[in-house]
Amino acid sequence: QVQLVESGGGLVQPGGSLRLSCAALGLSFNPLDMSWYRQAPGKERALVAYITIGDGNTNYANSVKGRFTISRDNAKNTVYLQMNSLKPEDTAVYFCNARTMHPTTGEENDYWGQGTQVTVSS
Repeated sequence: QVQLVESGGGLVQPGGSLRLSCAALGLSFNPLDMSWYRQAPGKERALVAYITIGDGNTNYANSVKGRFTISRDNAKNTVYLQMNSLKPEDTAVYFCNARTMHPTTGEENDYWGQGTQVTVSS
């Protein structure tokens, strides 16, 4: 029973900050990487940031570079998304993703959280 538990969403004024957390529970293997996606009403789900679990390499969408930081705590299979200088355009449901690969077969699976709402409004 795999569960990605997201927390930290809420309502914040423009220019404010939020920190999202995602803990991956019940995985048979450590994830290869974990990611944050977001989906605004009427928009397709888009990658915000990802981080490789082994070495901590990161990648960000251009729209959040310099404002958002993804990090991980490997001991807890947890990733964080520190969001600073938030804009109304950041309003979306934020989803956590974890990707795994079987150590011998190479089979890949990915898992999704249920999403956490981030609303940036004055």
